[in-house]
Amino acid sequence: MSKAGKMKMMKAIVEKIDHSSKLKTNILAGLASPSPPLGPQLGQRNINIAAFCKDFNEKTKDIKEGIPLPCRVKVNSDRTYELVIHQPPVIYFLKQAAGIQKGTGKHKEHVSGKITLKHLYEIAKIKSQDPPLALMSLEQICQMMVGIAKSIGIQIVRELDAKEYEEFLKERAKIVAEEQQKLQELREAKLLRTG
Repeated sequence: MSKAGKMKMMKAIVEKIDHSSKLKTNILAGLASPSPPLGPQLGQRNINIAAFCKDFNEKTKDIKEGIPLPCRVKVNSDRTYELVIHQPPVIYFLKQAAGIQKGTGKHKEHVSGKITLKHLYEIAKIKSQDPPLALMSLEQICQMMVGIAKSIGIQIVRELDAKEYEEFLKERAKIVAEEQQKLQELREAKLLRTG
């Protein structure tokens, strides 16, 4: 094959590459608005911001408002887009199952909450609907979620007594209040030093 023939073949292959702009972001269900950070992200990709927000809010009207939803937006050259909405993140589900607002940064020292194996399995069944996890088995998804739970300080147990857990959460609330008080004192001390 001559050099010219090879160049034509290479050019045909190169032209097929899709350089469209892809957007991966988390949007709160039912609360898409043209204000930052979503508006500028869509504007950079030449998407009609008002139409996108209306479309997203319409698709998520059956979901409780304020739940973070990972979204994948593929932008076509004619300014149309393909919107794929995934299930809420694993961390959101784990915190909801444990009944906590915030995980702990010191996962080896503190336990921020507890969930049962049944909770873990139910969350894995929900997350298995997401396209990125479609090829993983429920066992693999559960193993991945065990690591995520450990990273935010959630302990996984076989059984959980409601009264014991209620007492645990009260103790945990005291610890969180103390940590926030320490952080506030540090901020105030820093302001005094810089002022």
